[in-house]
Amino acid sequence: MIELRNVSFSYGDQPVLRDVSFTVAHSESLVIMGPSGGGKSTILRLILGLECPQEGEIIINSDNICVMKEKDKRKLRKKIGMVFQDGGLFDSLTVGENVGYYLIEHTKMSYDEIEEKVVKMLGFVGLDADEVIDKLPEQLSGGMQRRVAIGRTLLSTDPKIMLFDEPTTGLDPQATKKVLHLIQKLRDEKSISTIAVTHQIVDSFAIADRYLVIHEGEVAFDGDVMQLRDSADPRVLAFLSPFRDSFKAVYERKFIGG
Repeated sequence: MIELRNVSFSYGDQPVLRDVSFTVAHSESLVIMGPSGGGKSTILRLILGLECPQEGEIIINSDNICVMKEKDKRKLRKKIGMVFQDGGLFDSLTVGENVGYYLIEHTKMSYDEIEEKVVKMLGFVGLDADEVIDKLPEQLSGGMQRRVAIGRTLLSTDPKIMLFDEPTTGLDPQATKKVLHLIQKLRDEKSISTIAVTHQIVDSFAIADRYLVIHEGEVAFDGDVMQLRDSADPRVLAFLSPFRDSFKAVYERKFIGG
């Protein structure tokens, strides 16, 4: 589904990524971690085609997005959903209007048809339409806003790939659990490939098939959770060090049964 081949990217004369390569398979879930400023969010922008690398290739479904015409990029982006940390909802629109926004603006569907799809989508993301459809985003909790944003993306783009930038940052444990469950659901029920950038290492256990650790623009690690646990790379050890106790506890509980 996605491949970065020897990608190097700079803003002006400031290097951000250096010779980065990795792949994401169909319905696979990749979590990208690493210290702040390492280039993690830039990777998402590259996959969306919002930036192009000075060196290397960004391959989406066998096509190099950086040699596409803009109209072809727009078509490709309809298969890629992006959910930002703040959700990016329209403050002046109701939940129903937010979720159905694309259908309202870009189709000739009747309002009754759109409402039916909105109600169904709200149910999919774990929200009661009767309770939230007429509310404004500011009347919802942060976790509910994230799920509304995911619902809007799903109804707008019918994505085969979902990108998440810090999907659980700032959420309480219960809201975090619901958002993580929804990301799992996208992979397991809709076979959507997902890439999540996060600093929440413990949360990543719930969603990651593979982990990528980016350190100062370079790939310091690419592998599964057991390989992550056993990594001797000093860059990985330094990043995991503040989370070592919680990492060990959650790993043993989830994978060993301790």
